[in-house]
Amino acid sequence: MLKRVQENIFRHQLFLRGAKIIIAVSGGPDSVCLLSVFDSLREKYDISIVVAHVNYGLRGKDSDRDERLVRELAQNFSYPFEVLKYRPKKDENNSEEGLRVLRYDFFEKLRKKHKAAAIAIGHNLNDQAETVMMRIMRGTGLRGLGAIKFKNGKVIRPLLNIDRQAILRYLKKEKLQWRIDKTNLESDFTRNKIRNQIFPYLEKKINPNIQESLFRLSQSVADDYDFIHLFASAWIKQNKKLSVSKIIGLHPSLQREVLRQKTEEIVPYLKGVEISYIDEILKIVRSDKSKNQTFVSKNLRISRFGDKLTISKK
Repeated sequence: MLKRVQENIFRHQLFLRGAKIIIAVSGGPDSVCLLSVFDSLREKYDISIVVAHVNYGLRGKDSDRDERLVRELAQNFSYPFEVLKYRPKKDENNSEEGLRVLRYDFFEKLRKKHKAAAIAIGHNLNDQAETVMMRIMRGTGLRGLGAIKFKNGKVIRPLLNIDRQAILRYLKKEKLQWRIDKTNLESDFTRNKIRNQIFPYLEKKINPNIQESLFRLSQSVADDYDFIHLFASAWIKQNKKLSVSKIIGLHPSLQREVLRQKTEEIVPYLKGVEISYIDEILKIVRSDKSKNQTFVSKNLRISRFGDKLTISKK
């Protein structure tokens, strides 16, 4: 386990020697494993560690027991402990996405407070496979299939290529305690349905290694998308103003990526610019019917006047 994590740190340049790391610990097996591994590597990399936990308060006493376990782990390892006690209100967004935004905002505030270099998350190979499957089912492009990354900005995932069974074996070997979130065993959320119903069926009937296959797919696609992304970024730097004739001259995959990047420049918080937006812009770019057209969405206004294409905030 330690060797594999060290390889990930080196290969993906997750952090530099002497860094301070915020480790997000839920109390589940993945995050407890991550904390233990980083503790074992602390002297080798001369890192400082802060343990962070979010108590959502959604499972009553179970949520408090999770917090208690993480607090005790932090004390046993002699690391600072930070907790966010969240008590949901009726009108608040308690969806998977809403809770994700809540905890990542908290972790980023802690990173700034402690002047840390990175936020370490315990996502593993199975999490990646679930994410890829979820995005396939909802509809996605190359960027979506690339799914979770080892390093995304200040967020690092040192366990991303390690499967859940290997993590459980490590925990048992190290005699570490962890807690299971019982809601993960239910199938109310899409991810839980994939984990508890779809994957067991596919593993039994189609491919026993389906999760490893999806992980490899995500890594290959991520590399391909990175190349397209970099090429499109370079093209945009050379072409400050969008020209219909120049866009048409690009390969279709580059047309989409150029338009996606330009759109996200205008509305940076439009999460994963919807593919329908890009399709509408492409219709305008490729249209022979009229050289003057406008598309207006909830967030954007796209206008074509002759050879000039303008993307602006509505």
